[in-house]
This record gives sequence, C-alpha cells and structure tokens, in this order.
Amino acid sequence: MPLRNRLKEYRARLGVNQQEMGALVQVSRQTISQIERGDYSPSVTLALKIARVCNATVEDIFIYEEDGQNEE
Repeated sequence: MPLRNRLKEYRARLGVNQQEMGALVQVSRQTISQIERGDYSPSVTLALKIARVCNATVEDIFIYEEDGQNEE
C-alpha cells in the first residue's frame, strides 16, 4: 500500500488511546484503528485534523510511497 503512517506513534506521544483520538478528530475508534493498520486512507480533511491534534504536519504522520520505493 502506498500510504504508510506513524499515527500510533504520535498518538502514544499524546498519551491517548484510539477512542480518545477518535473523539479529538470526530471519528470512531474503528476509523483510527483502520488508519493505523493501513486499511483506510483518511480524507485530506481528516489527515489535517489528525496532524493538528498531534501538533505535526501531515507529512510527519503520513508517508506516501511510490511503487518500488522504500523511504521513511
């Protein structure tokens, strides 16, 4: 999958669980879980909300990889 993320890491830095993170960005715990697993790519709006809550940029949390590319 070309979109990876570091949401779990940033969520841990905030000291919140998936339920609490979901409440902060107005989505369900299941949505946060799916994003962390890479099963769901968030909308631009949701990615921006997550970044704002984490005090980070979208690029800090979400990493887009072209096919055949492995970058951090």
